[in-house]
Amino acid sequence: MGGVSTADRAERVPKQDRSRATRQRLLEAAVACLAERGWAGSTVSVVAERAGVSRGAAQHHFPTREDLFTAAVEYVAEERSTALRALFPGGAAAGDRHAVVAALVDLYTGPLFRAALHLWVAASDEEQLRPRVTELEARVGRETHRIAVELLGADETRPGVRETVQGLLDMARGLGLANLLTDDTARRERVVAQWAALLDRALG
Repeated sequence: MGGVSTADRAERVPKQDRSRATRQRLLEAAVACLAERGWAGSTVSVVAERAGVSRGAAQHHFPTREDLFTAAVEYVAEERSTALRALFPGGAAAGDRHAVVAALVDLYTGPLFRAALHLWVAASDEEQLRPRVTELEARVGRETHRIAVELLGADETRPGVRETVQGLLDMARGLGLANLLTDDTARRERVVAQWAALLDRALG
């Protein structure tokens, strides 16, 4: 009887690894392109060139441009969520709320947020893109809210607590927008300190 030889198996694993590595390079290149060039300047060809792969290889992994960019923003959002949890592996004590607020605000001031913003703007004009981006944003928003609740030690059974946490995330998004055109670091640090103090009073 035939079977898969050891050599065949050895060949397949590196091939799978290479495929996974290619996919990851494409996703990271797509986010970087979107952040730097916007939707209009981010084509599959541009991303493929930046990732160092052929256009055909890119389309093998992501048949359409919409597939590529929604997957890219989702991928990096998941990476940032993992990194955020890793900052506070045992959860955050109430005394760490300032650090938690600062870490959450940082989520909205980097290239991921800039890339996501370009995707949102494109989705407002592109019928094909809009439902996918709307669903993606809802999923990312729910996950970010869940992480914020955990890290802040917020009890959402108490009246107003859910809205307080959501207000923090809405504020963080606003700070991210303010940071797009100018370096808003100094004002942002003051706002983070004030929000941490407000949360200590609101959450107990």
